[in-house]
Amino acid sequence: MQPVREDGAQGAGQDEGGPRGGRASHGAKSGSYAERRAPYEKGRAYRVGNSALDQMVRSSRPDATGGERRVRWVLRWLPAVLIVVGAVFFWFTPEGLRSLPVFETTPLVAAALLTLRGTVAVAVAALVVNVVLEILHGTATRTHALTHMVSQAVLGALAVGINVLIQRNYRRLTSARHVAVAAQRAVLPNPPDGFGTLRVAARYQAADADARIGGDLYAVQEGPYGVRCIVGDVRGKGLEAVESVAVVIGAFREAAEEEAGLAGVARRLERALQRQETGRSGLDRVEGFTTAVLAEVDREGGALRLLNRGHPAPLLLGPDGAARTLHPHEHALPLGMGDLGTWPDELMEEEFPPGAALVLFTDGVTEARNKAGVFYDPLTRLDGRLFDGPHELLDTLLDDVTRYTGGRIADDMALFALARSRTPFAEPPDSPPAAHAP
Repeated sequence: MQPVREDGAQGAGQDEGGPRGGRASHGAKSGSYAERRAPYEKGRAYRVGNSALDQMVRSSRPDATGGERRVRWVLRWLPAVLIVVGAVFFWFTPEGLRSLPVFETTPLVAAALLTLRGTVAVAVAALVVNVVLEILHGTATRTHALTHMVSQAVLGALAVGINVLIQRNYRRLTSARHVAVAAQRAVLPNPPDGFGTLRVAARYQAADADARIGGDLYAVQEGPYGVRCIVGDVRGKGLEAVESVAVVIGAFREAAEEEAGLAGVARRLERALQRQETGRSGLDRVEGFTTAVLAEVDREGGALRLLNRGHPAPLLLGPDGAARTLHPHEHALPLGMGDLGTWPDELMEEEFPPGAALVLFTDGVTEARNKAGVFYDPLTRLDGRLFDGPHELLDTLLDDVTRYTGGRIADDMALFALARSRTPFAEPPDSPPAAHAP
């Protein structure tokens, strides 16, 4: 993977086989801004800050890969194939081995795979084919044949009713997904693409394919003390976790503009979470907490300051591709656990030269496992690779985690990247239009 180069051009070292493959040189970028981002518009993970999220809302299945689309195409034609197989089996086998159960169950299969019109068509076609075959064999007037025809007609009507219920539930699910996307936009709004010489990118991937938001969070705020950002993970799931996310982000945006140091920002977040916990009961009142990393970068200088509150340590990618983990010397308690003890926050300071990139992420990345149960190590996967900007960095990291786990994402992932270049940020002229709310 490639840290950001000062001139914004892609450097050597971007291999084709994933982060641990061999190094290979690449030329300059080709294609428009939209074309270079197009593969990720259709991927599983969605971007934050462009129109991929809107595309997922507008399409019922926008995240399908090529293999998934082929499977869906096969399933769409499965009822027709069953009718043909049943007819062939009926025609070439003795009467005692007739394939009547195939005709009876085909509408039920269609109910789960097709639209209402398709289900009705399959039910009628299966019944017609069965009746025609019985007539051609001269058995249409026999008692068992009439019984099978009536049974097939009843099962066809039942399949239509089942399909109506499925379509109704699907519409409800679609509506819920629209609401989830709206909540995601309200709580985790699209970050700016840059501040001066800093470029910004963020990604969020839910473990549940139908969920769009959970307890992971990120935010960035420009203020009189520089550009400040936070990446965190709220304990728990569901609506209460989302509520805590909103509290943390709201308090962070206010404190980032008013507090002179990151320690003051952390204290404000601590107080905000403690106020929220007073209105809760049970374990959420005594065990509610949020792990977080706070980062501060002055817009034109070369200083990077970090404060870690029990969160996975971020990575710093140097201009030469060297990656290192920014571990604190002493581990601190997460936010919201100040009742257990107080001590001064440790403030780390690092150089942040042009071409460097800071990568922050939640434990959905560091706790991802492969089939052998081995945890994913972002340091070894990123070390020694050059990179063409924060967007490509996060896209490659998400793709690598997905390949590493075989697509089995067990926890939500929020990723955030800051990269410094020599020239101030400017939006590419052929960039896609801003995302619109559904």
